Amino acid sequence: MLSKKAKYGLKALLFLADLPGDRSVLIADIAAHERIPKKFLDMILLEMRNAGILSSRKGKGGGYALALPPERIRIGTVIRLLDGPLAPVACVSQTAYRRCDDCVSEDACRVRRLMGQVRDAVAGILDSTTLADISRPVGTPDGPLNYDI
Repeated sequence: MLSKKAKYGLKALLFLADLPGDRSVLIADIAAHERIPKKFLDMILLEMRNAGILSSRKGKGGGYALALPPERIRIGTVIRLLDGPLAPVACVSQTAYRRCDDCVSEDACRVRRLMGQVRDAVAGILDSTTLADISRPVGTPDGPLNYDI
């Protein structure tokens, strides 16, 4: 399940993607518009800034802005940054692999095989979707992508 942290991070990125040019905006403005607790949003935006997704400026006209064009920000990258691995179980994680204590044989484990397919499907969608893809208005011909799984 997507955490509130990742959901709020995506909402903030979409807000910033909708701004004209490379305009910066204050955390308080994003928090108020998206109904996100300001202190929580501050932590989220700092994490994304440290990862190079956002930039920030101090002083008059300061605030946060996208550091990359929306076409270069992959949703999978953002979710991994804010929530950690996409894998539903650690034994299929590509970034945080950990063997299951109760598993006799990973090769014969049917649960692991299924969860690997789930991980691959989720990663395939999230890693091929950019911020630009989901920033299009819903209901337009070029609106957010729909996936059949």
